Amino acid sequence: MKIEHILAGFVPGARGRDGLTLALLAARQAGARLTVAHVHVPAWPTPGPGKIDAEWQAYVAEQTAATLEQARRLLTDVRDVPIDYVSHAHRGSGRGLVQLAGKVEADMVVIGSAPGGGRGRIRIGSTADQLLHTSPVPVALAPRGYGDEPPPRLQRLTVAYRRDPASDEAVRQAFELAAQMGTPLRLITLVLRAGRQVKVEEEMLGRIRERVTADLEAITQERGRVQVGVEVLEGKDVATALAHTDCEGSMLICASSETGPLRRVFLGDVSLKIIRSAPCPVMMLPRNPPKKSGTAGKHEKP
Repeated sequence: MKIEHILAGFVPGARGRDGLTLALLAARQAGARLTVAHVHVPAWPTPGPGKIDAEWQAYVAEQTAATLEQARRLLTDVRDVPIDYVSHAHRGSGRGLVQLAGKVEADMVVIGSAPGGGRGRIRIGSTADQLLHTSPVPVALAPRGYGDEPPPRLQRLTVAYRRDPASDEAVRQAFELAAQMGTPLRLITLVLRAGRQVKVEEEMLGRIRERVTADLEAITQERGRVQVGVEVLEGKDVATALAHTDCEGSMLICASSETGPLRRVFLGDVSLKIIRSAPCPVMMLPRNPPKKSGTAGKHEKP
């Protein structure tokens, strides 16, 4: 996976700033260009009485211009990343971003957390839900408040790993992205236990560590030099397991559910729990992502 063009979905307020902050960090480290997009409601399909249509269209245009101007002000001092600003009409903001990603040939879509979630956590709203079930490119979500005190750079990429083809492919893609961004790579495997069961013995955890380490070593031999690490996290649930590792300055990468459609991000139960529990940005990868073709319209239509 190589990131050359990032699409940041922007809305006014803190959540727009959170997503924009993550998108800028990723674009800067990847040497990618950035497109900031606002999806607005479309014009009414049938003409209305009098000047209502014209007034409504003028209002939408005014609000869209003000939104993109707010994004420009937030990025006014940025000189090292090429930035474009666009708007797109669609009734669903997530589906609109999917359409726009195909139109501008973006390699990744970034948004902020929906309102109402806890600080430092990600809440999935309608925009994220649409993206996480239909996007043909990776989707990254910034936690609430990420734009208030962002890290100077993404210090590490972390892959939530399980032993299956989807996770193996996710590791390979993350390895390429870590090399591009100049960050170390870490694999974490979650070992969950029921509350009434006896704690998993260290011998079993040792076997899991050895297996995951062997898998990673096989991948690293094929992909060149990137600093790598492996952690096995244990807990009664996903949130408890993730609490045992340091996620500061990291971005967590997850593979899509194996039961989802090909060439789409598709959110499974475990991935949903990881997104809700992670104290850092999360990137979801699509199943069997399309190869870069260098031509317009490289992504499938939603």
